[in-house]
This record gives sequence, structure tokens and C-alpha cells, in this order.
Amino acid sequence: MKDLSNYRKSYEKSELLETNIPEDPINLFHKWFYETEEFGNIEEVNAMTVATIGLDGFPKSRVVLLKKFNEEGFIFYTNYSSEKGKAILNNPNICLSFFWHSMERQVIIKGMAEKTSEIISDNYFQLRPDGSKLGAIVSSQSDVIPSRNYLDEKLKQLEKQFDGKEIPRPDFWGGFLVRPVEVEFWQGRANRLHDRIRYKIQEDFTWKIERLSP
Repeated sequence: MKDLSNYRKSYEKSELLETNIPEDPINLFHKWFYETEEFGNIEEVNAMTVATIGLDGFPKSRVVLLKKFNEEGFIFYTNYSSEKGKAILNNPNICLSFFWHSMERQVIIKGMAEKTSEIISDNYFQLRPDGSKLGAIVSSQSDVIPSRNYLDEKLKQLEKQFDGKEIPRPDFWGGFLVRPVEVEFWQGRANRLHDRIRYKIQEDFTWKIERLSP
């Protein structure tokens, strides 16, 4: 067994104070996202962990890519018939998290997921390269399959079928919009006394801002 007791790092790059944050979490997320994009030296700033409660009652987390965010919430795309999709449709309470290690920052978002409109899903699907479109059709995501060759052969068949033709979005594939109800911003600080600021949505749709003990 490898002992990791001595793995330590001092976080000293920045601070997060109530005196320099906006009234809503989306504006702060926007600021952090683009600071990370410009200065963080991270290849996929939009990579996030999506945690759901599965049909078997177990939590499960996986990394997906955020594709859009605005005042409504956060959008990503997936196969609705996948393990992830079924879990969200059964229990829309999910958690998104970002860890931008080079910036010593985390963002944890609790929210409720809902399907995006068909127009939004169609518009995004048409922006994808043809190979990604066909891949979405080929993959019965999360199903057991006999081999890698099975996928490759299905892809070849679809490439012939849609050669020179428009590739439509399948009904089982589309977006989820996650409307946040709680957003926590974590900024690493020295001596493990990290800054944690939490935004919680109120009944009047304003945000309550609280500092949490590290």
C-alpha cells in the first residue's frame, strides 16, 4: 500500500473575499472560468464532474464537457438512454463540480436538471463534426456490447448510409440544462484555511451569500 500522508501543497495564489464578489454566482463563475481559460494553462477548462444518483441507489460521478452557461444555468449534452441520462430523468437533483488545480480553485454546483428544448439540442448537434454526429447515433451508451469491432462496423455502415447526406439528431440524444440552487466557490489558501463562499437561492430568487468554515 502506498502511503500518501506526506503529499501536501501550500495554496497561496489568490483569495476570495466578500468585498470583491458579485451578488449572483453566475457572474463569479464567468469571471473564474475566463481567468482560468486565459491564465490557468488547462486544456479543457470546461471539463466538469457530473454526479447523479443511479437507478440502483448508488451515487456515480463522471467527467463531461460543459457546452454553455448563462443566467439560466449550465448545459451539457448526452444520450438520454445512457446510465447517466436515465439517472437524471429519474432524479433531476444532480451536482456539477469543476477543479482548476493550476488556479487552486473549485466550484461545486447543486442544481436541478431538465431537458433542453429540441431546438437547442438540434442547433448544437448540427455544429458537431460528422464523425461525432455518427458516433452519437452508433453508441447505445452504457449498454453491454460484444466487442470494439462491433462499434467500428456499425460506424462504417452509417458512414455509407449518410454519405453526402445531412445527419439528423437522434431522439435519444440531447441537452440537459442544470438550474443551480446552490453554488460553492472554493479558493485554496495557506495553512488549509481555504476560502469557501456559498450562494443559496432564496424564495424570491435572490442569492444568499455565506462564508463556510474550511
